[in-house]
Amino acid sequence: MTEQRERVDIGQWASGSQIERDLELTDADFTRVRELIYQRAGIVLAEHKREMVYSRLAKRLRHHGMTRFGDYLARLERQPDAKEWEAFTNALTTNLTAFFREAHHFPLLAEHIKDKQGPVSVWCSAASTGEEPYSIAMTLLETLGSRASQSSVIATDIDTDALNKARKGVYPQEQVRKLDEARVKRFFQKGTGNHLGLARVRPEVSTLVEFMPMNLLAPQWPVKGPFDVIFCRNIMIYFDKDTQAKILKRFAPLLKPDGLLFAGHSENFSYISDAFKLRGQTVYTLANK
Repeated sequence: MTEQRERVDIGQWASGSQIERDLELTDADFTRVRELIYQRAGIVLAEHKREMVYSRLAKRLRHHGMTRFGDYLARLERQPDAKEWEAFTNALTTNLTAFFREAHHFPLLAEHIKDKQGPVSVWCSAASTGEEPYSIAMTLLETLGSRASQSSVIATDIDTDALNKARKGVYPQEQVRKLDEARVKRFFQKGTGNHLGLARVRPEVSTLVEFMPMNLLAPQWPVKGPFDVIFCRNIMIYFDKDTQAKILKRFAPLLKPDGLLFAGHSENFSYISDAFKLRGQTVYTLANK
């Protein structure tokens, strides 16, 4: 491909006003970004993601006073252990989540754990900004009552910025209002004064959840099973099949013999790994149990 400097006007999403592309992103630069994020996080960026790459990484270039993506990428490659790699990865990570998203999974979670006598352990492997692990914790409280205090939700994500937001547990009230009124009253504190319009998850929810950074491609994982349930929803779609297969193989020994693995609505693990078998709609169990 011919390397061309891009200086085109693109519409600004919010206002429709025009901004000028003032930074140089060549074809070779875009290819290198795709290679680097795949190597670091296993994320596969499609050709049509060029606009996203420009808009998200441009902030990092401006932060460092750079005008060419090539210079920024060269600095990254010269410093494989630099803190900037974290910012690079965070910028290219997509966080789309909501409380009780794909709601049919949570009654299944409740049914699976309701009769368990000992502590229940759940791993949420793509915690994002916290809505999913907090939804899991709320389900544990609703289902187990006082026994929930013995249970835990391990919430991991590669995006450290998202995890920082998750730990705070503060969300716009308009997002929380979509929940059942009883849940809102039980599990959230309504903000006042400077926090008007916000809601915070109550301590009884947040104390059940432990957030930690984790790269699913890392040679060693900081989580220890076995887990009663693993949530791995809407993250595998960003990986190629080889990476998906490797991750699923590593999930298997971390799941209890009767454990459940929840996948996202557009994900199908049956054709990727023989370690799991489909039990219901995007719900899997170990194949050899």
